[in-house]
Amino acid sequence: MKKKIYIAGSGGMLGEAFHKVFSENYTLKCTDKDVNAPWLEFLDFRDFDKYKADVEAFQPDYLFHIGAYTDLEFCELNVDDTYLTNTIAVENAVYIANKLNIPLLYISTAGIFDGGKELYDDWDQPNPLGHYARSKYMGEKYVIAHAHRYLVCRAGWMMGGGPEKDKKFISKLIKQLVAGKRELNIVNDKDGTPTFTVDFARNVELLIQKEYWGLYNLVCKGQTGRMEVAQELVKLLGLESSVKLNEVTSEFFKDTYFAQRPPCERLVNKKLELRNLNIMRDWRVALKEYIDTYYAEYLRDKF
Repeated sequence: MKKKIYIAGSGGMLGEAFHKVFSENYTLKCTDKDVNAPWLEFLDFRDFDKYKADVEAFQPDYLFHIGAYTDLEFCELNVDDTYLTNTIAVENAVYIANKLNIPLLYISTAGIFDGGKELYDDWDQPNPLGHYARSKYMGEKYVIAHAHRYLVCRAGWMMGGGPEKDKKFISKLIKQLVAGKRELNIVNDKDGTPTFTVDFARNVELLIQKEYWGLYNLVCKGQTGRMEVAQELVKLLGLESSVKLNEVTSEFFKDTYFAQRPPCERLVNKKLELRNLNIMRDWRVALKEYIDTYYAEYLRDKF
């Protein structure tokens, strides 16, 4: 008998990776309020009674609570909805997992730090700057304080899901290039660690198999910044000679991206390293696989 996992909020890029990685060895029930794939069923996990009833009916061995609002500007403009989704619903997930006596997975973020350090390990003290970061950190704190068994895994700059699900940096750049833009403005004052969703899901699976519960930084290897990621992407697409990348500060995009962001979100997977469980690859290797596997058809004959 395969063990069962209930994955709540799995309609986005991370949910796609979890379904891809875990569906072979586990029986899954994947839900979201946006049913955008045939393997998804409708559930709004902010409705506690329906969330609780649906999980209890499935009787899973694990509860993965992975959905959240991740658009920082949306979160600044919709504060109550942000805390209802990113914090209160997480408290409900803790209650459900504890009642069923099963482990809970919660996804946190490198964005909970204020950027004052060059590198953050698993034990550094978060200091969230905006409502997105604060709502995620409050969820993290609640899980750690109250869940009987849990994994809290902090991701960095996410890449995954392909052109339909990826709404982050890589996808935004690719879509501009496909639209014909050959001059891109890239911020030079934001550092972080890319995180390929598929690698992330595989490392979570390893932690679950080992039953090493707790809090973990979980990002790709290699520290970088926005400009370096853009340069690597352009190189992978064979557009080095035809695309100009202009360095700008975050002030350049202040009207579009007005939410406060830390200057540095670089994580290091110290606990994974010490446990000899860090299977996250270098971000350049992961980026190449991401483009090759998720964008091959989308990019065919585009350049």
